[in-house]
Amino acid sequence: MQGFTLLIFVRENKRHHGILIHEWLLEQARECGLPGGSAFRSIAGFGRHGILHEESFFELAGDQPVAVLFMADEHRLDAFLERIRRENLSLFHVKLPVEFGVLGKS
Repeated sequence: MQGFTLLIFVRENKRHHGILIHEWLLEQARECGLPGGSAFRSIAGFGRHGILHEESFFELAGDQPVAVLFMADEHRLDAFLERIRRENLSLFHVKLPVEFGVLGKS
């Protein structure tokens, strides 16, 4: 199947409407009919502000980068992105064409 991958980067402790932003994004994606999504916690990373966030024993505050990944057709992803835009959030994202499917018996 042809479609797109959408990758959104957030900080682990960032919240929107009182819930963690990666959880909020996953819930919004489900409501928009996306077939699935996953959140992956990074061990280190830096963003557009150049601040390095990395895991250490003394840093337990949850400030690590989180990548939230979705795959779907362009129409569903565009509807999802529009929903996020209406919330006036500042989130970095990457949208790439991809081929995806299921191998074996389901």
